Amino acid sequence: MGKIIAVTNQKGGVGKTTTAVNTAAGIASLGKKVLLIDTDPQGNATSGVGVDKRSVKYSAYSIMIDGVKAEDAIVHTGFANLDVIPSSIDLAAAEIELVDIEHREAKLKNALLPVKANYDYIFIDCPPSLGLITTNAFCAADTLLVPIQPEYYALEGLSQLMSTVRKVKRRYNQYLDIEGVLLTMYDGRLNLTQQVVQEVKKFFPRKVFSAVIPRGVRLSEAPSFGMPIMYFDKSCKGSAAYMELSGEIINNNQ
Repeated sequence: MGKIIAVTNQKGGVGKTTTAVNTAAGIASLGKKVLLIDTDPQGNATSGVGVDKRSVKYSAYSIMIDGVKAEDAIVHTGFANLDVIPSSIDLAAAEIELVDIEHREAKLKNALLPVKANYDYIFIDCPPSLGLITTNAFCAADTLLVPIQPEYYALEGLSQLMSTVRKVKRRYNQYLDIEGVLLTMYDGRLNLTQQVVQEVKKFFPRKVFSAVIPRGVRLSEAPSFGMPIMYFDKSCKGSAAYMELSGEIINNNQ
């Protein structure tokens, strides 16, 4: 059975989609079969793996709202072992449409059940909010991967995120756990970075990944070429960091 990991942080600009794309592709490049699901209406994870979101027939919206089978929405990428269920702009309306649907929080979970066994890992790129789409992702997920930029405001967002996690655990998914917290845009020379890292480790004892993701121009450039970083520039620091993270996740789940 595939493990479902939702990549989430309601704060934008923390490297969430970069992490979803590059971790999914990194683990896939290590020989695991991986499905990436883009539930963010912006669709950056979709274009980040080289899929044109305007040309797709079905999307994450189709499986959550229209009842399309997940297997019919899966698109094979040009990268080894990596498939994607793309995003579409319709997802922006899904928040409103889900309100009137019965068992609205479980639409994604139920849609994924028939394909879960076909993959070793399923990554969900969540939107930068804590609305109904994110709730669907939390209900479907086994664990959450939380990217955090080491800055003052990051800690404020964490308590809000954990409050939502507690509600989802209480109401819908009692087994939901934290896969790990990932420090992104990391600059070890800054005092603030060190202070935030200490606080995050207090907040999440034994849950902070040892891999850290540095700031890097190549990481920013890769999405515009529709390529995960390990295919765009294998020798850069960002690629090495995401490959380290991919190995760490596989080892933690042996």
